Amino acid sequence: MNVGRNIAVLSLLTLAACQSVQTTAPGAIGVNRKQLMIVSEEQVESGAVTAYAAEVGKAREGGALNANPREVQRVREIAQRLIKQTPVFRPDALQWNWDINVQSTADVNAYCMPGGKIMVYSGLIDKLQLTDAELAAVVGHEMAHALREHSREAVSRSYAEKIGLEGLAIVTGMGDLSTALADQVAQVTFILPRSRVQESEADRIGIELMARAGYDPHSALSLWEKMGKMQQGDSPAFLNTHPSSASRLSDLQALLPRVLPLYQAAPKS
Repeated sequence: MNVGRNIAVLSLLTLAACQSVQTTAPGAIGVNRKQLMIVSEEQVESGAVTAYAAEVGKAREGGALNANPREVQRVREIAQRLIKQTPVFRPDALQWNWDINVQSTADVNAYCMPGGKIMVYSGLIDKLQLTDAELAAVVGHEMAHALREHSREAVSRSYAEKIGLEGLAIVTGMGDLSTALADQVAQVTFILPRSRVQESEADRIGIELMARAGYDPHSALSLWEKMGKMQQGDSPAFLNTHPSSASRLSDLQALLPRVLPLYQAAPKS
């Protein structure tokens, strides 16, 4: 088989494996975009487990994992309130094996890997002097990336563009790709910037989650105002993978009429 035919076959296999997926219900904020996926949810979550375990292991070895019990309790209580609201977008999320940890570091960052693997860096809390509601805005935004399976979407796009042997192995189900997928998930989490569309969706779902959990959605705006001020100095790691946008604050402001009634109706503890 010649090279041209090889490429054609790989392309057909890739297209055949693509699925148009509606990962979440629209919620009150109306996220309706369908996503094209090549890799399965199970494959990406398996890769996330490996990648997250590596990060937790490094933090533990350095004495930086959950070193401040009071801070850990605070983060976990906020995250649990948000998790209770996830069935609005996808009922299966309550059955995820959620894991919530805090890493002691001066870095300003937080992430939620596929399947609910959350890490909050203490530098984010300390340097930005976050209120509980602002911290809920960060964690809700990160959880939204996981609910929408943005990492799976990014990995699928990467393999679709390469259409190489690894892509063929994923399409046909051949080979052990757990290491490769773990590396891809880590890149999406720590290196590659999210797309403008993905960031907008995470903002929208995140602000609804926090409102339903009883956190004032206005705090999503004050969070990004703080991020904007910090961006004027050294750009934090969070903004490397979650690029700020000049329209972000106006977009969030426009969502307030939809989510304020949810906040007003929510229990506050």
